[in-house]
Amino acid sequence: MKKIFIAALAVASAFASCKNGGKSAAKLENSKDSLSYALGVSIATNLSESGLNEVDYDKFLQGIREHMDSTSAMDVETAETFIRESMKKMAEAKSETNKKAGEDFLAANKSKDGVVTTASGLQYKVVSEGSGAQPDANDKVTVHYHGTTIDGKVFDSSVERGQPASFGLNQVIPGWTEGLQLMKKGAKYTFYIPQNLAYGARATGPIEAYSTLVFDVELIEVEPVQ
Repeated sequence: MKKIFIAALAVASAFASCKNGGKSAAKLENSKDSLSYALGVSIATNLSESGLNEVDYDKFLQGIREHMDSTSAMDVETAETFIRESMKKMAEAKSETNKKAGEDFLAANKSKDGVVTTASGLQYKVVSEGSGAQPDANDKVTVHYHGTTIDGKVFDSSVERGQPASFGLNQVIPGWTEGLQLMKKGAKYTFYIPQNLAYGARATGPIEAYSTLVFDVELIEVEPVQ
């Protein structure tokens, strides 16, 4: 948490040295200027990725000045606690937003032509059927897939990498374990996976907590467990 607090002060310093609000390029006249500016860009990026991107810069600058003058209205411990609690509240609000967005998406999607909803809540659509082997929950499969969030943002794609993925069906998220068992070798399906059958409360890489996911999947190979 100290890193976040120090980072916040650093961003305030960078902002103070460029009062034009970033409307024109900063004048970097020496290595100290360049290093200071680079640190500001890096730290601001990290803070933005953490969700701390709505800042009152007047209060921000007041905080750094008064902290340096030992006249701050908050000590470091109080500031860290406030930042931590604020980030927790933002994360909780984002989680509720993701849950609601996923629920609304699935509710609308289930009535679309060709979409089937299973007892677990998994939704799928057959793009093309296969005619080969059908895996069970312990088999290994090779697939091509393209994964997006419900707003269309790609978070992972073996198709884009040009390299199929192989794994055991007992090693992946529940939505995949269930969905791939519906397919035969050569089939192409689209899965619409509710958050509870995906990563749930766990954020992973670009996938936020409680995200409903969409996968286009082609089942290339099935390797039964001996």
